[in-house]
Amino acid sequence: MRFFIFFFILSNLIFTQSKNSIKNILIDKEYDSKSFFVGATIGHGELSKPSVTNLFLSEFTYLTPANSFKQTAIHPRPGVWNWKKYDDFIDFAEKNNLTLRVHGPVSPQASKWAKNDSRTKEELLRNMEEFFTELCIRLNDEKTVKWMDVVNETVLRNGEWFKEKPGDSSWENPWTQIGLNDDGFPIYIVKAFEIANKYAPNVKLVYNHNGGMERKMWEKVLETITYLKNLGLRVDGVGWQAHLRDKNGVGLVKEDLNYLSYLIDWTHANSMEFHVTELNYWLNNENPKSISVQKRQVLSYNNVVNTLISKKNNGVVTLNIWGLFDRKGPGDFPKNILSLYDQLGNPKQSLYAIKKSLMNKSINLIFEK
Repeated sequence: MRFFIFFFILSNLIFTQSKNSIKNILIDKEYDSKSFFVGATIGHGELSKPSVTNLFLSEFTYLTPANSFKQTAIHPRPGVWNWKKYDDFIDFAEKNNLTLRVHGPVSPQASKWAKNDSRTKEELLRNMEEFFTELCIRLNDEKTVKWMDVVNETVLRNGEWFKEKPGDSSWENPWTQIGLNDDGFPIYIVKAFEIANKYAPNVKLVYNHNGGMERKMWEKVLETITYLKNLGLRVDGVGWQAHLRDKNGVGLVKEDLNYLSYLIDWTHANSMEFHVTELNYWLNNENPKSISVQKRQVLSYNNVVNTLISKKNNGVVTLNIWGLFDRKGPGDFPKNILSLYDQLGNPKQSLYAIKKSLMNKSINLIFEK
């Protein structure tokens, strides 16, 4: 009965909310356009699909291109440069007056050349410097680009540095093997921020990270950010991917949401912005269409969005939805990845729940009973 009542209430909101796009809600409810942003990610292949681009443009003015600005896409190996995806996204943003966060960090999403076990430290450092320097130089002159992720996924959940693995097909971070500096921090992290500080002075720089609210992991991340700032390097924002896991994910656990609140407060207290960069919902064996799964996704999204709303007067906060549509996962986990629209493009309760929170400026957390 609770499930029925829950979805009956949300369904009654659909008629009124369908007339209100997220971008219009932010204007109508007088959110500060300089400190509160809500956007989404689309892939390069979707730029040629009007059904996707029109849907995106109907809701958002803040865009994060998916993976098209990374080393593996732009400079996968010596002597090879590919700027088409970059140019296509910049053109799309300029044509539609969008604000961009560039997700092109020095990160585990590296090319097979970089992950090959025969690579030397010198080869990796040279490729990284070439790629990131040229990317920063180009981005610095792009009027649509407001932020860029400098590094991503640097620390494991247990607080150890994310490192390389054997072979070239695993999820790994090949850049860590370049080495640690005398203070015990990865050289590639320091070098990436040095390059970004020098060649992208017009772009805000984000230290992006994944995982949940694992304390040891975040302590290492915050320690690293503090170290960079003490070196005199500019770090403008902290990013959290927010790939929420079903049942025990951050959005459903009070202690984790309290820690998320602490992270945002810490970020603002240190004169930085906080970015939720890749929000979606991961499932294992659960039926993605079941009412219980949809309810947990709605509650999770509500709690993350409401936490951001509660911090909006303290500093910049942003929310980015990673992909508009539900889709199959890459393997055993996640088997399904849920978003705002089903695979046929129909809006889901999760979309209306976000709109409801934004319309009401909700700050209360909600948990299953």
